[in-house]
Amino acid sequence: MPASTLSRRPRGPAGALRRWWTHLSGIHRERWIHFGPLFTVLLFMAVIMAAFGYLRMEEVRREREGLKRDVEYAQQRMRLRLLERQEQLMRLARDIANREVGAAQFGSRAEALVAQYPELLSIGWVDARRRVLAIQTTPSAPPQRDWMDGGTLRADEAENGFGLARDLRQPVYTLPPAPRDGEPTLQLHVPITPRGQFTGELLAEYGVDGLLRYAVPSEVLAKYAVALLDAQGQLLTGQNIPARPSVSEHLPWSGKVNEFEIPVSPVGNGLILRAQAWRTSQGLIGSAIFWLVMGLSAMTAWMLIANWRQSRRRQQAQAALEAETTFRRAMENSMLTGMRALDLQGRITYVNPAFCKMTGWREEDLLGQTEPFAYWPSEDHDALAARLTEELGGAADPAGFQMRVKRKDGSVFDARLYVSPLIDASGRQTGWMASMTDITEPNRVRRQLSASYERFTTVLEALDASVSVAPLGSEELLFANKLYRQWFGATTEGHLKLVLRGGTAGTLTSDESLDAVDSFAGLPLDTLATTPLAEHAEIYLERLDKWLEVRSRYLNWVDGRLAQMVIATDITVRRHAEEQAAAQAERAQTASRLITMGEMASSVAHELNQPLTAITNYCTGMISRIRSGQIGQDELLAALEKTARQAQRAGQVVQHIRSFVKRSEPRRQLAEVATIVDQVVELAEIDLRRRQVRIARIVESRLPALYVDPILIEQVLMNLIKNGADAIDAAGRTGAERVVELRVEARHIEAQPVVQFSVTDTGGGLSQEAFDRLYEAFFSTKNEGMGIGLNLCRSIIESHQGRIHAENLYNAGQVVGCRFTFWIPVGPSQQADPGSAGEGQMKVIA
Repeated sequence: MPASTLSRRPRGPAGALRRWWTHLSGIHRERWIHFGPLFTVLLFMAVIMAAFGYLRMEEVRREREGLKRDVEYAQQRMRLRLLERQEQLMRLARDIANREVGAAQFGSRAEALVAQYPELLSIGWVDARRRVLAIQTTPSAPPQRDWMDGGTLRADEAENGFGLARDLRQPVYTLPPAPRDGEPTLQLHVPITPRGQFTGELLAEYGVDGLLRYAVPSEVLAKYAVALLDAQGQLLTGQNIPARPSVSEHLPWSGKVNEFEIPVSPVGNGLILRAQAWRTSQGLIGSAIFWLVMGLSAMTAWMLIANWRQSRRRQQAQAALEAETTFRRAMENSMLTGMRALDLQGRITYVNPAFCKMTGWREEDLLGQTEPFAYWPSEDHDALAARLTEELGGAADPAGFQMRVKRKDGSVFDARLYVSPLIDASGRQTGWMASMTDITEPNRVRRQLSASYERFTTVLEALDASVSVAPLGSEELLFANKLYRQWFGATTEGHLKLVLRGGTAGTLTSDESLDAVDSFAGLPLDTLATTPLAEHAEIYLERLDKWLEVRSRYLNWVDGRLAQMVIATDITVRRHAEEQAAAQAERAQTASRLITMGEMASSVAHELNQPLTAITNYCTGMISRIRSGQIGQDELLAALEKTARQAQRAGQVVQHIRSFVKRSEPRRQLAEVATIVDQVVELAEIDLRRRQVRIARIVESRLPALYVDPILIEQVLMNLIKNGADAIDAAGRTGAERVVELRVEARHIEAQPVVQFSVTDTGGGLSQEAFDRLYEAFFSTKNEGMGIGLNLCRSIIESHQGRIHAENLYNAGQVVGCRFTFWIPVGPSQQADPGSAGEGQMKVIA
């Protein structure tokens, strides 16, 4: 560019703003060239349509205003005519009330009204008991009207009007339902009220058709389609313009039939006057001017569109040529792969920007070079020269080869070069094209992955657990660590045994070797490989004499196959410890029950002494009376029955104590809550009666059965009741205050149904220290206590998936007792296998 031009170019912010404005103006010019003609056509058509639409709407508005004015005028005429007839009938009713008109005079006056006003069909005189005293009808109407039933008023709309006229003491209009074959009518009920007393009414019946014909001006009837409608919009009489099924009705400016409705006063909303304008104009579609303008507009639009299409085709061809050139240049400049072209003599004829960026050399520096090239490391000249000779001879490896490349700054990176023949448009080879990719980072990642694999393998080999991986449907062992090989060898026999014994999904035998079809095709392998399908299991292997904890999950192997990994951990020592802990816990429970019964020994002796004393007394008395011969057979049998009942009572006490104390394996079963409570209360009352403590039990009806060990639940309740009695003794309660309450009810806790047990005493409560150490082993608030009762209670409740807690009861800030509450769930968790439940119980207690 000449220096003079550079000196005249604006510099700084002003120059940049001017260049930006010039560029923006060019963009807008290009857009106007593309879319300007089309926009002009659309604007022209919009103006034409808007003009015609405005003219049509103005015509419709004027027509609607005229229609409204004429309808209101017709409504006023009809209103005045009805009010005139109403005034005449009220005058006749007043004369009847004043006894100035009798039946004969009524007939003549009514006949005159009916003859004078053709819209009146009939006038009837009805007394207070709904009897029709007289009626006058037009010659064309039958004397027996629809509202009459013999000589009385029919129970229909007429009777409703009669009642309103009687109650309101005013004229009332009613519109009875139109008969199927007859003419619709309008009824007027005028009350007859001499001195304020209702003695009857005058019932005038208008013909709706006559009312429309004689009340509406003839010029309105000739100009519009006039009709009378009821309150529901049903046509009573008159004309109705149907919908106009024409294409023009769907145009935006084409409205519906012009109509106006107004209620007829004084009838009210029950009678509506409607007028619809007849269509007299041809509208826009039928106008010759409309079609002339539309034709000229279409021709103008066609010429503009043809011109726009021609210029657009020219611009599209030019833009396609520019886009092709720009695309080819952009593709070369934006490639991340370096491209280098050699002619048949080995000179560099082309390099792309990516190649220059990789090597750090400019395009001018590389073009025309021959070997050794500037980007060859000096120590690799011989090897790279041999490679170049092979390349020029056509013996290059299609898979490419790896080489080191030296940048201009002297740094070196790893690259992979792919060589292919360069063919021109005529199909003749003109040289060789090479693509170069920087593989320094992939090589580094590969080395890191290799090192990570070695570290991971070392960790797996040192694990104290057996790890094995095998594909589904095959007996190939993909991986096995050192401990697996020591236990099971290098085959999948141990892997399959662990899978089968562990209860996980088995490894299926595949038939792929027969039909070369993947037996797991279609399975969602990604989801299966990321979701554990089985919980851990504990199994015993006789060959190893070990207890193993087996865990299994699916994973996608490196080659994409779905595989199963099994981890087996030796838990023999832990199992032995759990068995010993379970045995110790069982012995602790038995000891707790023995301690409880030992503390209740005196009460048990007292309880047994009563039936034994009664047996002794019965036997002594029977012996004395038998010796003296003063006893009969019936008296002897009665005494023996009483003796047997006392012996049975003593046996039940002993049996209950024996079943509570005896040692047995944990055994869960479906048990009724009421039965457990009865057993506990019966056993606890032995000690509570001696200590003068009353037990109050409140058990909700229809409680669900619990899947529990009844003896263990009885032990918890027995311990809590006994603790409550001890607290009452320690607090020195007397009289009615010496009571322990046992309450059992169904509740919903933690979003699950449970049965809640609560034992409430009236003792002195618990201190804060006692609350902090309440369930601590060997902690007791009693001098002679061992401190294992509440600890065992919590273990038993938690082994049944329940919870226990304690709280003090207050009254006016004073502690008045303590409440222990525990609950046991009623749900799927209670349906566990009895054996596994017992085992879980021992783990918790330990």
